[in-house]
Amino acid sequence: MSSSSTDNIIERLGSKIVIASGNAHKIDEFQSLLKAPNRFVSQSDLGVVEVPETGQTFLENALIKARNAAKETGLPALADDSGLVVAALSGAPGIYSARYAGPDASDQENCQHLLQAMTGKTDRAAFFHATIVFLLHAEDPDPVIAQGRWHGEILAQGQGNKGFGYDPLLYLAKQKKSAAELTARQKNRLSHRGKALRQLLTNLSKRFPA
Repeated sequence: MSSSSTDNIIERLGSKIVIASGNAHKIDEFQSLLKAPNRFVSQSDLGVVEVPETGQTFLENALIKARNAAKETGLPALADDSGLVVAALSGAPGIYSARYAGPDASDQENCQHLLQAMTGKTDRAAFFHATIVFLLHAEDPDPVIAQGRWHGEILAQGQGNKGFGYDPLLYLAKQKKSAAELTARQKNRLSHRGKALRQLLTNLSKRFPA
């Protein structure tokens, strides 16, 4: 979807939109993908602290974050919950991806914990999943929801220094690179978050037609 289409949809919403995240990498991706930076503000810039993610699914957690941000700011809110789903680990780390190695684990620690869990596993299939929701207000009964997946395989060791999270460990056979070896433009075109955001814009245009 073009940036002009994005602008038109966002204009129809009539106000700034708070991104319910304190993750600077995620916010950068949102801003880059949505191409309407003046319309978005991060919750941390408005003094909103991150709410505990107590849901049992990506969707539940995204809704928790969006409702909290909308309630605290009085603005429409956009939130995502995303993670890595590994077949050989019964879907882990899944919704616990950000804290797989512990509550305050770094990306490097999470990646190392995953590599240890994958020791001896022959099935390396995995995918990144993103669920993104938009709420017009905190009590919005009809959230706009979109989802995206990015399939690959878990490497035996990390490759690349771009991106964040588990990007160095997801190998993309078609590109013959890890997610952390892609340029930002390539990643935005291929990634789970990019797919979900493009679907979200389509869904927003249906809910808020011209």
